[in-house]
Amino acid sequence: MPNISVIIPAYNAERTILETVASALEQTLSDFELIVINDGSTDRTLERLQTIKDNRLQILSYENGGVSAARNRGIVRSTGKFIAFLDADDLWASDKLELQLAALQAHPEAGLAYSWTYSISESGDLLAPVEPSFSGRIYADLLLWNFLSNGSNPLIRRQAIESVGEFVSELNSAADWDYWLRLAVNWAFVLVPQHQVFYRLSTSSMSSKLDNMKQESLLTLERAFEAAPAALQSLKNQSLSNTYQYYAEVYLRDVTNSAGEIDRVVRNLWTGVSLYPASLRSRYTQSLVAKTLLTKILSPETAHQLFQFVQKRKPKKALV
Repeated sequence: MPNISVIIPAYNAERTILETVASALEQTLSDFELIVINDGSTDRTLERLQTIKDNRLQILSYENGGVSAARNRGIVRSTGKFIAFLDADDLWASDKLELQLAALQAHPEAGLAYSWTYSISESGDLLAPVEPSFSGRIYADLLLWNFLSNGSNPLIRRQAIESVGEFVSELNSAADWDYWLRLAVNWAFVLVPQHQVFYRLSTSSMSSKLDNMKQESLLTLERAFEAAPAALQSLKNQSLSNTYQYYAEVYLRDVTNSAGEIDRVVRNLWTGVSLYPASLRSRYTQSLVAKTLLTKILSPETAHQLFQFVQKRKPKKALV
């Protein structure tokens, strides 16, 4: 029986699936099974998976049910003492599983280990890092924002998985945040402070789904605060503010030359600041306000070029 089960939900992932699977199979820790759930793909995903020769790999095909259903199906078929999820377009550093497993073994009270992440472009260029510092009982911190950043990040004890049950099948983009919140109620988290997860931003899919993603995030927060104790209810406005500001930032990346697009950014940013005016003291909000104003004053194309120039000037970690 393998120590770890890695579950990859894959739907029409022919462009990235081989690179993603390779980043799993090339881990420094080799005692794991790799379960790919082919979630009703209609492209060449299954054909490409069948070219991989590794006895740790299992390929299971189902009718399309969405990412949450695919993860749930993978959990049912898994046998490891620890479970990790990896989306079909994301990548791992080669020591991701080894260091996260060591962290969980060193902290038997923890149900989940997570790492720092980098978002990457469709072509694999490094974009922005996410470097939280939370360990231990982090439920209140996780209510404020999803600092795990994506579904490809954690390694989770099976006992913790069994204590909360399945992913919510009605959720897709926010299903991971919902799941981490449910885990955080009763389990400690432990951080591996290294960039080990590379989350791919897909512009072709994000632009048409952003409104649904935002609504799922807001629904997740409503569910979470309905279950949260009275002592944490005061965090709700700050959490909503963080969510609206995050989507203002994401919408800003998609602005072209449409006045409606920049107005959508402004509406979300204004809503976020109105919900929690103290956010104006944060460097994140100040930077977002400045970027929004520059995009309104300059052309979106010029503003994006300026932002990319500044981003490229920052020190970067090599993509592993």
